[in-house]
Amino acid sequence: MKMNEAAFLYKCFRFPSEIISHAVWLYVRFSLSFRDVEGLLAQRGFVVTYETVRQ
Repeated sequence: MKMNEAAFLYKCFRFPSEIISHAVWLYVRFSLSFRDVEGLLAQRGFVVTYETVRQ
């Protein structure tokens, strides 16, 4: 998927497409829980809740 396609898919979301894609990658690749993904994103400086990751 090209970046323009990803940006179009995530157009109406609060966070940039790179952050959303990274959260999905973490969740799928490493079989993490939503709270684990929340913690890893927090270490990178992105404040999200596990409910945001779930949606």
